[in-house]
Amino acid sequence: MKRTYFAIAVLSMSVLLGALLTAAAPAQTPPVISPDVHADKSVTFRFRAPNNKEVAVIVEGAPKPLAMQKDDQGVWSVTTEPLAPDYYGYTIIADGVGLFDPSNHTVKPNFLVRASELHVPGPASLPWEIGTVPHGEIHHHFYKSVVVGDDRDYYVYTPPGYDARGKQTYPVLYLLHGFSDDASAWTAVGRANVILDNLIAQGKAKPMLVVMPLGYGAPEVLLPNSGVWRDPAITQRNFDKFREALLTEVIPRVEGEYLAAKDRNSRAVAGLSMGGSESLLTGLNTLDKFGWIGAFSSGGITEEFDKEFPALDPKSAEQLHLLWIACGTDDRLIDINRKFRGWLASKNIKHVDIETPGAHTWMVWRRNLTEFSALLFR
Repeated sequence: MKRTYFAIAVLSMSVLLGALLTAAAPAQTPPVISPDVHADKSVTFRFRAPNNKEVAVIVEGAPKPLAMQKDDQGVWSVTTEPLAPDYYGYTIIADGVGLFDPSNHTVKPNFLVRASELHVPGPASLPWEIGTVPHGEIHHHFYKSVVVGDDRDYYVYTPPGYDARGKQTYPVLYLLHGFSDDASAWTAVGRANVILDNLIAQGKAKPMLVVMPLGYGAPEVLLPNSGVWRDPAITQRNFDKFREALLTEVIPRVEGEYLAAKDRNSRAVAGLSMGGSESLLTGLNTLDKFGWIGAFSSGGITEEFDKEFPALDPKSAEQLHLLWIACGTDDRLIDINRKFRGWLASKNIKHVDIETPGAHTWMVWRRNLTEFSALLFR
């Protein structure tokens, strides 16, 4: 009998203790799901911030920020119209402060702009979607730059089937990023390796190496109030030192470490925005080094084209296999690109003009790379 009373007492105390602990424990907050891609390709963004007064989301390619509404749990949300399948950068703006989406682990690498990444999946036919094809590899290299005076990096894509012990040599595309990007941008955001994997598997592109260097000849351009794009001296130094580092440091390293063909007919240079201008300034001023040049949404060059390209004329340009200049029709840089193409036409320099729908976004540049790389080394 005593044991029964004791057991009942212990059980009663356990129930009481459990009730007290349950009452004392804070309520579990349900996790926030963001971004939430729906079947119709619309996307809901959510952000828990009960004390904020105003929250919006800026989505890459959208004309304006999307205002979010707060529910009684302190969660802000907004749902977009259906989006075209692609990868989008987006930023949460909470009371005027740009933030990563804390519910999303995927972020876009960038020195200056905070942005998370959204994938709206599409069919396998899209060149940036990973398919059931052989895949190349991405190699990351570091070195001390004597030209610039810093430690820097570059990436190299090797195509499927590349064997460092083999004898086959490969043509090389030097692919340059834009202002505020880092050297990983073309693979981490631009999906360059996936695009090349798919094009090579489909027979639409030649197997090639793709070298993606850090694009700053004057790293101080990334400092606040550096004056770049307003101060001609720092802008010019940035371009000049980058070109010197590419020609005297990166290219010799790549050609010493990889099975890279070493003639100008097997070298291409292309880039976006700042990298587009670097491609033009490097390629068109060293025609003995490059036979293929691509510029996507170029920005940073001046309208003094005779001064920027002093030796370029119809005879020297005959060496080029391809000069390919693209820009989105909604891009703020469309004007300078049209003027440059007009200058080329006035000098009877053969080139390809490409204008596509879109603004200054990666959605445009992925498509540019897809089309341009399929034309190379033919």
